Amino acid sequence: MGDIWSSLSLTPSDALALAAICFVAGLVRGFTGFALSAFGLALAVLILPPVELIPVMWWLEMAASLVMLRHGWGGADMKAAITLVVGSALGLIVGLSMTTTLDPAASQQIALVVLIGLALLQLAKIRIPHLASRPGTVATGLIAGIATGLAGVGGMVVALYVLARNDAPAKMRATLVAYLFLGSATSLFTHLWFGTMNATSSLRGLAFVLPCILGVLIGQRLFTPRFQPYYRPACLTLLIGLGATSLVRSAL
Repeated sequence: MGDIWSSLSLTPSDALALAAICFVAGLVRGFTGFALSAFGLALAVLILPPVELIPVMWWLEMAASLVMLRHGWGGADMKAAITLVVGSALGLIVGLSMTTTLDPAASQQIALVVLIGLALLQLAKIRIPHLASRPGTVATGLIAGIATGLAGVGGMVVALYVLARNDAPAKMRATLVAYLFLGSATSLFTHLWFGTMNATSSLRGLAFVLPCILGVLIGQRLFTPRFQPYYRPACLTLLIGLGATSLVRSAL
């Protein structure tokens, strides 16, 4: 058993705590459709620094995307999705450059501030009409990539873009699914280039995929359509509270 903990470079208590966090993050993703990495980072950033957490979240996001891919991306705006992915790939280089060179404590605090800021924008339902334009799509991709590199929360930036487009719900969801899957696939090469995706982060990611997917499946089963209007604001409020708590604790 000791070999398992040493291969993950974690203490048994930290490993169990991370498994529980990944389950909860998957649960949230399952019944709200978003914020897996955001919840994971808000809770786990006091255990591991962002530079070590972000590649772990890559594995969880990829696994969750594959599960959600069962519903397909038929009807997605593939032109917009691909533009977002290209912009995100460029932005990720900037974000990871910052994360890998910053002091871990500073990186942790910046990641939490980015997370809280994006959650507040979504909770307030801020619409930014310019994002719906072609230049806005490119800019959204770049910002999403930077946010992913800093805090693993690029999906929340794209969610603001989707809100600005005001498309039909089915088209919005399909476009987001397409972006998340294609973006996860392409970002792997950037993680490998920066060395953030290494043997340890890969083992951690694979170890925590199972509790995450279990959470996603249970979350999907727990989803009740009549309570749908309340899920998103409730989870965003909780996310802001968790992020603020972690930010205060990291500053002490």
